Amino acid sequence: MSDLLKISLVQIDLVWGNVEGNLKRISDLLLPHKNQTDLILLPEMFSSGFMMENKQAIAPKAAITLDWMKQQAKETNAAILGSIIVEEEGDYYNRLYCVDGEKILCSYDKRHLFRMGEEDHHFVGGTERLIFTLGKWRICPLVCYDLRFPVWSRNKNDYDILLYVANWPESRRDVWNTLLKARSIENQSFVVGVNRIGQDELGLSYAGDSSLFDAKGKLMGKCADHQEEIITLEIKLEDLNQFRRKFPVHLDADSFRII
Repeated sequence: MSDLLKISLVQIDLVWGNVEGNLKRISDLLLPHKNQTDLILLPEMFSSGFMMENKQAIAPKAAITLDWMKQQAKETNAAILGSIIVEEEGDYYNRLYCVDGEKILCSYDKRHLFRMGEEDHHFVGGTERLIFTLGKWRICPLVCYDLRFPVWSRNKNDYDILLYVANWPESRRDVWNTLLKARSIENQSFVVGVNRIGQDELGLSYAGDSSLFDAKGKLMGKCADHQEEIITLEIKLEDLNQFRRKFPVHLDADSFRII
C-alpha cells in the first residue's frame, strides 16, 4: 500500500436489534465499492443500533457479525471497521474490530462508557488504547464518548489517523463537530468520525455529520445531513509528514500518563 489511503465513511440508518437486516442492508450498499477503497468505516454497534437492555439477545450473534466482516473485507478488497456487542465470561463489551480478509487487525473495547445513558451499568470498559497499522498508516481507533477525553486520544507521535465510530445524537451535534476538529488540530493528525442517521427506539434522532478533517483542522469531506450515503476520501501520508516537519508541535508537548 502506498502513502495514499482511500477511506469510505458509511453513514446509515440502523434497524433496532435486527442484526441480519442491518448486515444485509450494509452488504447491498457496499456492492458498488468493490476495489474502490482501502478502509471502510461503519458506525458504533452497526449490527444492532445502540442497544443495552437487549444485549443478551444481540451478543450471541457477534461471531456471525465478525464472519460477515471478514467476508465483506474479502469481497470489497478493503479493511472494514466498526463496533459490536460482545460477551465474554458473563461480561459485555462495546468492542470495535478492524478486519482485513481473514485477519483481525485489531479489537478495542470502548474505554469511556456513557454514564448519562447508563452504558456503564451494562458494559465493561476497556483498559487499553491501541494502535494498529494498515500498510504504512498508523491508526488509533476509538468509540463515540471517547471523543470527549483528550488525554485518551492524545497523539504521542504514534499514529497518523485518529478515528471514532459513533451513535452520537443530533441534540449534541455541535459538540461532535467541534471536538473532531479540535482533536485533529491538537494531535496533528487526520481525524475521521462516522455516525449513524435516523431515529432509534429510544426516540433519539441522529443527523450523521460523518466527516474527515486534516491535521490543520480543515474539513476534507462530510456526508450530507440526515442522508444515508457512503463517501470515499483520499488522504496522503506525505502531506501529513510534511506539515509535521514544518510545524513540529509534538516536540513541545506536555507529558501525560495514560492508564
